[in-house]
Amino acid sequence: VVTLSLLMYPVLRSLALQLHSAVTGSYVSGTHSIAFINCLNEQIAKDIARAIMDKKLAAYVNILPKSSALYFWKGELEESTEILLLVKTRTSKIGELSNYVRSIHPFEIPEIISLPIDQGNPLYLKWIEESIPRD
Repeated sequence: VVTLSLLMYPVLRSLALQLHSAVTGSYVSGTHSIAFINCLNEQIAKDIARAIMDKKLAAYVNILPKSSALYFWKGELEESTEILLLVKTRTSKIGELSNYVRSIHPFEIPEIISLPIDQGNPLYLKWIEESIPRD
């Protein structure tokens, strides 16, 4: 019984948080995420952002202007300029988003990382929720 209880705890906790959120209208921390995706240039960034939106994998994508980057690639220090996408989406969509971007991105190993959204404007977070279809 104790082992079963420990195994079921994450599922029961998740259900309890969803129920609490539905009843009170409060936001459950981590329900949404921001993904960071680097791109070689503005055209590639726009193409990837549009593809993400067409697939309904995000509610909103910012395309940030050129920035300088330093990194190690194949043992050598490299320097380049990149465009950064900030993708607002459901946390549950991060895996699908990552797989899709890797399939269309020209980089051998594109940067695709995400951070959960802990807090925010409740109306904005609700809008993200309504803008992206459930799994």
